[in-house]
Amino acid sequence: MADFAYVPGLAISTSEVRNAPRHSALVRITHWIFSVSFFGLVVSGFAILLSHPHFYWGETGGIGTPSLFDLPLPTMLGGPSGWGRSLHFLSAWIAVLIGLLYAISGIVTQHFRTQLIPATGDLSWHSLFELPAKDDSYNILQRISYLAVVFVLFPMMIVTGLAMSPVITSVIPRIVTVFGGHQSARTIHFFLGDFLILFLLVHIAMVIVAGFSRRVGAMITGRAAVTKESE
Repeated sequence: MADFAYVPGLAISTSEVRNAPRHSALVRITHWIFSVSFFGLVVSGFAILLSHPHFYWGETGGIGTPSLFDLPLPTMLGGPSGWGRSLHFLSAWIAVLIGLLYAISGIVTQHFRTQLIPATGDLSWHSLFELPAKDDSYNILQRISYLAVVFVLFPMMIVTGLAMSPVITSVIPRIVTVFGGHQSARTIHFFLGDFLILFLLVHIAMVIVAGFSRRVGAMITGRAAVTKESE
């Protein structure tokens, strides 16, 4: 009797399946370290937010002054912002260093060019929602989203985060004036963080739809089962 292997949506003979390389060791290591640091950023960011869930535009803002908008959260002055700021600072620098290593590696190994940058001829409204041609490839919308996160959202998060630091802005005042002030940088930082969390939720949902155990297994072992048709 022939042995069969499970590939999402198919039951095929194991003779038609092989474990192909999927992720390099560097990609896997940076992925998991960054995941932990991002979780630290989210938890600590929420702790900081609880201490003052009010947002302003310009250079200054505080209790008793008109706000741009307020979140429906209790204002816990002091609150958990002490340990929150320490964890946020630590997680941020880990994320920056790991992200920089990933970006440099992706450029050197041409990972971004071969896996993420779409060819000009592939760009169309239809291709944005077209399913990937291979089991482990990305469609055009996924590629554009990943590139936007790596090269736009995260750099903007870093810059707006630095713009809230008095030490940094005292040396490089332009980094905060370009945003219109410390409070403007904080407000922009908040919305960028929301977009990144939304991206994370969509990313997890897509992993589940594509086959959670297979995708996560590939990110752990570096290999994934592929069929001859998908190679």
